[in-house]
Amino acid sequence: MSQSNWQELEKKVFLQTIKRVSVTLVRGKGAEAWDDQGREYLDFVSGWATNSLGHCHPVVVKALEEQAKTLIHTSSQFYTVPQLELAQLLVEHSCLDRVFFCNSGAEANEGAVKLARRYGKLRLNGAYEVITTYNSFHGRTLAMTAATGQTKFQEPYTPLPVGFINVEYNNIEAIKRATSEKTCAVLLEPIQAEGGVNIPDDDYLRKVQSWCREKSILLILDEVQTGAGRTGTLFAYEQYGVEPDIMALAKGIGSGVPIGAFLAKEEYSLFSPGEHGSTYGGNPLVCAAAHAALKYMIDHNLPAQAKRIGNYFMTQLESLKQQFDFITDVRGRGLLIALEFSQEIGDKLQLACLDRGLLVNRLKPNAVRFMPPLIITEKEVDKAVGILRDALKEKA
Repeated sequence: MSQSNWQELEKKVFLQTIKRVSVTLVRGKGAEAWDDQGREYLDFVSGWATNSLGHCHPVVVKALEEQAKTLIHTSSQFYTVPQLELAQLLVEHSCLDRVFFCNSGAEANEGAVKLARRYGKLRLNGAYEVITTYNSFHGRTLAMTAATGQTKFQEPYTPLPVGFINVEYNNIEAIKRATSEKTCAVLLEPIQAEGGVNIPDDDYLRKVQSWCREKSILLILDEVQTGAGRTGTLFAYEQYGVEPDIMALAKGIGSGVPIGAFLAKEEYSLFSPGEHGSTYGGNPLVCAAAHAALKYMIDHNLPAQAKRIGNYFMTQLESLKQQFDFITDVRGRGLLIALEFSQEIGDKLQLACLDRGLLVNRLKPNAVRFMPPLIITEKEVDKAVGILRDALKEKA
């Protein structure tokens, strides 16, 4: 079937919820992907920051092949080895004590909020409200849409579930004003990824943690996109001198397989049997792949590589900022980076890069985002920057 036929089929059979780019990808290896016409692309989207080891990394492929021949799914009614090995790896390399596996970041955040509400019911006289921030993004379920402080996601689905208070990001006083006897937790992204790669002040999370402890409410960190080495440490909280009480993960921990998780400190691990569950959550197939990906990441210190290559990438982007006066900002941590413009050229620039063989993410009308795999090299960054420079010249 031709590329145009595949895309016509999508229009006929798929719910039109996604504004796709006109390319049908059929194969990937490392930081490269190919479409159904055989054209090669340098992939700086990485499945929306999911393919942490790039496309089809050998350790992930091997784990999937071996596990698929052994045991694919049982449900958590039974013990399985890959699930427990992955849980142990996450606990050993984080500040948290217990894990629950699910299938996505939205489910991970849902579970984290449910656990916080359980805490509120048991220890805070039934407190149930969770404070979140404007421009956040926590998932597409109805509850996480309410948690996500962006009206463009919320307005089509009102009335939304109650219990979420949206306040200004990077503003501790806004959190203090919103806190009441109904508050059980604060839910934050260490860096707002989908909302613009917005980086808070260095002491913001410490101030929030201090306030949470003062008020005996929980600090939940949504590390769905910032976790798994993306920002230069295994988890972004390590860069801010804080420890979350609950943390949500997904995306990069599976390097392409659909897995989510939330972790909690022992004293807040309050679920009893039957109070939470997931049919496919933590199945042997995805856990084997995620364990292989995460272990490779840790053994090869890919977070440090992400920090080094990310700094190099940002230096190159800063040089473009000097060349093009309509570039207003370069910001990011590790390999989560945004380029912002004074003009609304995000869509056109994304297509101009596509035409030249570079996949980028249109973040906003006036911004693009780069989320290359953690195995990206300086040579590949140079190639991407060269393509980006040519595309910017076209739009200048």
